[in-house]
Amino acid sequence: MSDTPRRPRKPAKPYRRPQKDPVRILAFDALRAVDERDAYANLVLPPLLRKAREKGDFDGRDAALATELVYGTLRRQGTYDAILAACVDRPLREVDPPVLDVLSLGAHQLLGTRIPSHAAVSATVELARVVLGDGRAKFVNAVLRKVARTDLDGWLETVAPPYDEDPEDHLAVVHSHPRWVVSALWDSLGGGRAGIEDLLDADNERPEVTLVARPGRATTDELLREEAALPGRWSPYAVRLTEGGEPGAVDAVREGRAGVQDEGSQLVALALANAPLDGPDRAWLDGCAGPGGKAALLAALAAGRGAVLLASEKQPHRAGLVAKALAGNPGPYQVIAADGTRPAWRPGSFDRVLVDVPCTGLGALRRRPEARWRRRPEDLEGFAPLQRGLLRTALESVRVGGVVGYATCSPHLAETRAVVSDVLKQFPETELIDARPLLPGVPALGEGPDIQLWPHLHGTDAMYLALIRRTG
Repeated sequence: MSDTPRRPRKPAKPYRRPQKDPVRILAFDALRAVDERDAYANLVLPPLLRKAREKGDFDGRDAALATELVYGTLRRQGTYDAILAACVDRPLREVDPPVLDVLSLGAHQLLGTRIPSHAAVSATVELARVVLGDGRAKFVNAVLRKVARTDLDGWLETVAPPYDEDPEDHLAVVHSHPRWVVSALWDSLGGGRAGIEDLLDADNERPEVTLVARPGRATTDELLREEAALPGRWSPYAVRLTEGGEPGAVDAVREGRAGVQDEGSQLVALALANAPLDGPDRAWLDGCAGPGGKAALLAALAAGRGAVLLASEKQPHRAGLVAKALAGNPGPYQVIAADGTRPAWRPGSFDRVLVDVPCTGLGALRRRPEARWRRRPEDLEGFAPLQRGLLRTALESVRVGGVVGYATCSPHLAETRAVVSDVLKQFPETELIDARPLLPGVPALGEGPDIQLWPHLHGTDAMYLALIRRTG
């Protein structure tokens, strides 16, 4: 036997329980719901935040951080995936989705926030220990330490292809949009590089919360008395809440006299309501009314003129939301659950008709950032028959001399001008109305006669509107 004395073993480190961080656990839970259930963050996050407040886990700063972690991670998912792929020794598709969600949360803290690097890595590893276990937390730690070696600009120089070699792929990685969406938006803009980069940047900004004062029930003066309120940019009924403004804390919103509504949606309703008619102005139709924002504004405007709105929505549960939005309207209205392509009314019954058709939602990527990763080019083919069918029904439903508004929250040409052009070939006794003068003071509405709103130009969702008059 050797006479060499053995070195005493180092005492094993006592096991340390992971520290539970309610903010990051909530953010992780929200991302898992978005991933596993195809939920939308704007529907998942509010009840999670409300529950956390009720338990006493959260204050206002915690809620703001959790919201930033969820939305920031979803908006930048494409960029972070490209960076993480360079830091992982296997394809990302082989990484378990919960692990990838934790890594993405860590990447956003490192590259998209002011959280110090050591704190971002440490907090994310602790989250991994809680939700994934100690073994996979070590993997998370190793990957995030690689991510932390440089900043976002440094990573983009590494992972994004040069602009001159592949402009669309470059923009897709740098601005975190699928390549096909970059291509579609670029076609819709019809401009140079500055325009598309400004738009993609705007899609990645946190949108303002905009309220609408429903005529006859609330006024903008009342809403502007709120501490965090500013006037709207374009709509006379709009009020913007600055950062930290909470719509649920506004009395008029709680009472249904005002609502949360993007200013672009308000402008669409106002343009239809202001379009000149030949003849009476007594009966209005919202043919795709769910969930009820535009219908509530139209019903209030109609009531002010002695007109009646019929709000039709195919899905019964969404028709219920419409009824809730219209409850208390100062004038008469009716809500029905009906298929807009198989109308429950006689042809030529209405003076004004709005169809805000189902679409890919590419105009609202600021509000629903996860939608950009779910949509596929083939979705356009799925929506096309419905969009054309609804516009045909709308044109049949309006009387001669009346006006139809075709609207969609997508700037994709296949969902806007292509639909209008195709359907009007079947309705030769129609004419397009120049919608631009109906929105006085709103700049950069395009060449007309239709209008396209943009996040980077108007601060609204990318709403499209064409106004059509039946002439015979």
